[in-house]
Amino acid sequence: MTESAGASSASGVASSESPTQPKRADESLGQLLSEVTTELSDLFRKEVELAKVEAKEEASKLGQAAGAFGAGAVAALLLLVFASAALMWLLDEWMHLALAAFVVALLWAIVAVIAVAVGRTRLKQVQPMPETARSLKEDAQWAKTLKN
Repeated sequence: MTESAGASSASGVASSESPTQPKRADESLGQLLSEVTTELSDLFRKEVELAKVEAKEEASKLGQAAGAFGAGAVAALLLLVFASAALMWLLDEWMHLALAAFVVALLWAIVAVIAVAVGRTRLKQVQPMPETARSLKEDAQWAKTLKN
């Protein structure tokens, strides 16, 4: 007799439980709700913890980008001053000093536009908490399946 019971469970035949029977009939609705509330609370705490970790990582990337902008700005300013003076004096040999200063200013305007474009590209690479957003979407989907 035990052989046939073992064979039926090993062969994948469903047990005597009906699909309409509750899986945890011994627990009250209050206990089940308490368990769901506890699980949701734990899930929320973990999401907040994940958000904190991701925020720190992205803030670090943002700080590095800002540091690069600052260092580039200081270097560009120093270069601008010395190179502009040198180029103006060099161009003064062939044209009026005012025209030479204008040509130098135009060259630095082009450099500034390129530097800002590079900075914007790097700033767009910063992603605000991608794992938290993905995880929250999964949690919302999970909650919808519980509701149904």
